[in-house]
Amino acid sequence: MRFNVITLFPQMLAALTEEGVVARALKQGLVDMKLWNPRDFTADRHRTVDDRPYGGGPGMVMLAEPLARTIGAARQTCRPSARVIHLSPQGQRFDQHKARQLLAADQDLILLAGRYEGIDQRLLDRLVDEELSLGDFVISGGELAAMVVIDAMTRLLPGALGHADSADQDSFSDDLLDCPHYTRPEYWNGQQVPAVLLGGDHAAIRRWRDKQALGLTQIKRTDLLEGRQLTEEQQQLLDEFIQEHNNRD
Repeated sequence: MRFNVITLFPQMLAALTEEGVVARALKQGLVDMKLWNPRDFTADRHRTVDDRPYGGGPGMVMLAEPLARTIGAARQTCRPSARVIHLSPQGQRFDQHKARQLLAADQDLILLAGRYEGIDQRLLDRLVDEELSLGDFVISGGELAAMVVIDAMTRLLPGALGHADSADQDSFSDDLLDCPHYTRPEYWNGQQVPAVLLGGDHAAIRRWRDKQALGLTQIKRTDLLEGRQLTEEQQQLLDEFIQEHNNRD
């Protein structure tokens, strides 16, 4: 899979390319990534990429023509099915399901990171296939959102994580929150690791982890369980968790 990021600040992507999961995936050849700066596709000596908005108002708007040239150049390096995605607060909410969906489509992605007050709407209408948002808030530019999309998708690729089962045990892997995790020492600050995790009974450990995932989702993100049809075992585990939680209170 190839990620193309169109950005005025390519140096920001060093957080991905130099350290962590994505950097390792790039070295292993699991993904490819290229950065495209619209300033390299301008026609004037000042390398102008923005201008004042028609109708007045604060801020500047990114010009359509340099972005159109940049997208065109990026497309020439991609498979014909490449998809242009604009990172915008107006887009569909990006989540784990969307990350899996984009990965399953097996398309190269051109991620358009906007800046300033936004991008000329005519460019968005003509050349953008989809808009994605991290949530109902505004950040200074689309670079951070692009990095989140790339990281979330890359860690789902076989071989990207250190352990083959790591992605399957993450939060939202089954549309549930993750269970609690513990490591050495067994006792810390007067607290002990749950005994079930120390006994070596893998069936009991799996059952405990499933119970915690269901229970924590019920407490912290009830919306994830709305409309979900639980199996008989899952409902039993959830009922046990609620009873145990109430007894602790």
